[in-house]
Amino acid sequence: MAGELQLDSYLARIDYRGPLAPDLSTLAALQAAHVDALPFEALDPLMGRPVHVDLPSVQQKLVLGRRGGYCFEQNVLFRAALEAIGFKTTGLTGRVRWRSAPSDPLGPRQHMMLLVEVDGRPHLVDVGFGICMMDAPIRLELGPEQQTPMGTFRVGTWDGLYTVSAKQPTGWRMMYAFDLAPQIHADYVLGSWYTSTSPNVPATHTLMMERVEPGIRHKLVTRRYQRQARDGEVVEERVIESAAELGRVIDEIFRVTPPVPVEDIWARTKA
Repeated sequence: MAGELQLDSYLARIDYRGPLAPDLSTLAALQAAHVDALPFEALDPLMGRPVHVDLPSVQQKLVLGRRGGYCFEQNVLFRAALEAIGFKTTGLTGRVRWRSAPSDPLGPRQHMMLLVEVDGRPHLVDVGFGICMMDAPIRLELGPEQQTPMGTFRVGTWDGLYTVSAKQPTGWRMMYAFDLAPQIHADYVLGSWYTSTSPNVPATHTLMMERVEPGIRHKLVTRRYQRQARDGEVVEERVIESAAELGRVIDEIFRVTPPVPVEDIWARTKA
């Protein structure tokens, strides 16, 4: 991939001052810091703006700008940081199932995540699934429940593919299905173009933001804001009543400076 990561700038952006050894504790600490500092947000697709997933563009937006991003941007950046530190990574893609019934057909590869080998064992790492962000790596191991500070996940199989599911208040919910075929950057360019332009993808018509800090998950969908405890337990919920209030939530809770006036974002949302 063209471009080189400015590792010091990235570490400052996520406020990480810990060790930089390619081990599991460092990986978990980096992931926790990343999802706290760099929220999931898809304001550009919502507002019809282009999304670029080359590393220089992603750095400019997420590291040097006061923005977050969606899965392709987030995981392109995180992968570059991990590789600069010395981790061995493989880029993967997934087929999102969060809103799908078991009988629904598979959709396109519209999600990016990483396979990271640590101490000879493969771990699934994902800082960009913007409806249930993972705050720690999980082992690529079928069956057992795996707890992170803010969630419980498990790896399974379905229709010949691996799956990742998250425990929610209503039970287990499949996040996405995937295989282990390595992807090249051109695959992400194509997947990102589809995800940022297709009317069939929520990012192009639904305001969605998420940030995970220690002990609290912040979620914004259209005009509804939630604070959640672990495993999606809602501890606060409110409806955003005005563009001014939406602006405060985006600025103060998600720590994002929108690329367009907040009134334009408000006009694209529905109560």
